[in-house]
Amino acid sequence: MTDIKARITEDAKLMESVLESYLSMTDDKYPVLFEAMRYGVLDGGKRVRPFLALEFCRMAGGDDKAVLPFAAAIECIHSYSLVHDDLPCMDNDMLRRGKPTNHVKFGEANALLCGDALLTYAFEIASNNEYVDSKGVVEAVKLLSNMSGVFGMVGGQQIDLLSENKSIDMDTLKYLHSKKTGCLIRCASLLGCIAAGDKCTNELYEAADKYASGIGLTFQIIDDILDVTGDEAVFGKPIGSDAEQNKTTFMTFMSVEDAFEEAKKLTEEAKAAISKYEGSEILCDFADYLLYRNK
Repeated sequence: MTDIKARITEDAKLMESVLESYLSMTDDKYPVLFEAMRYGVLDGGKRVRPFLALEFCRMAGGDDKAVLPFAAAIECIHSYSLVHDDLPCMDNDMLRRGKPTNHVKFGEANALLCGDALLTYAFEIASNNEYVDSKGVVEAVKLLSNMSGVFGMVGGQQIDLLSENKSIDMDTLKYLHSKKTGCLIRCASLLGCIAAGDKCTNELYEAADKYASGIGLTFQIIDDILDVTGDEAVFGKPIGSDAEQNKTTFMTFMSVEDAFEEAKKLTEEAKAAISKYEGSEILCDFADYLLYRNK
């Protein structure tokens, strides 16, 4: 049995060091932008997406140094999305992981620019990956663009906005989250496969996508459960904010018990997709970890 918490901590520590190196730059003429970028990324997050990129690359037989730039890029995109999500014109959240949100600390305009800067910087990081051949870099940049843009995460955010104060059905809710949350989780996993180069087969690539799709939806279901049952001090943001904003969530259609059973089913399907591959134990344990998390 893998000590999954230790592995997550180890990978997160590695990523923290990598992200710090990428975000160490500044400009004396506008230092606040760089401070906001660091605050938005180096905030003790779970590093779920970098973990997936690293572990899929390792499982496929790839090298850490090849995947780390891609892992940093996906985390910058994820972080920008959180900075923008928290803005008054979006979710208007005051806390993120127990700390004031970016716009509370730096002002709304600076938070907006911070998100813009992190998004564009992500593509600079990914495109400068010297440990992956040019074909792999192009494939990675295309994947990042597709999964984070209008047909991916941003598309999901738009559906979320259009769904405010409206009743939507379960199929629409699942479609929303397959894009808003699921796409970056899929992207991270597939970036790990791309970083492994020819060592990753088409079959493994498809299995990684299936696994990531399953845990992506599970991740959102557990988030919705925690918004009802979580401890605010542990969860790091206000409990009950979804209900206050009249959002349709999985809790709209299910009890906590039924939602958790659905998440368990998705987790088992995700694990089954990769379980035949050598070294899959870590990712299978990670799927269980996400299912039973409390923050």
